[in-house]
Amino acid sequence: MTRNTICLWYDKDAEAAANFYAETFPDSEVTAVHRAPGDYPSGKEGDVLTVEFTVLGIPCLGLNGGPEFTHSEAFSFQVSTESQEETDRYWDAIVGHGGEESMCGWCKDRWGLSWQITPRVLTDALASSDKAAAKRAFAAMMEMQKIDVARIEAARKGGSGDA
Repeated sequence: MTRNTICLWYDKDAEAAANFYAETFPDSEVTAVHRAPGDYPSGKEGDVLTVEFTVLGIPCLGLNGGPEFTHSEAFSFQVSTESQEETDRYWDAIVGHGGEESMCGWCKDRWGLSWQITPRVLTDALASSDKAAAKRAFAAMMEMQKIDVARIEAARKGGSGDA
């Protein structure tokens, strides 16, 4: 048994969320669906209570706990991507299925869970020992919603990032 599992609270859509993540991300799957053995404050006996799943290899438990608590930006999944195409694919899947865009590579899925779709080129640029290049890449990122790999690369090399 896994010793550490992330528990994510949903109103009533944990199973739909888990299935979406399993369809969207590699190394992701739904492993179990458990139904409530009796009535509870936000559901009835037989309703889906918990869903065990993995997202990018990370074990998670979705709990249908009701509307009392919601997701916030204080927790997010950060997905490292290798290309603009991969960045676009994940971003478009999340935003295009009822989610919403935010700034600097952040978006939310339709359940309010935050995601950071982060191209490795951005991570490398921000960690660069060339402080001026890192600052240019950071400034370019601050103007973006979905990260534009070409603009980050141009900014890092000394361009304006307006490619």
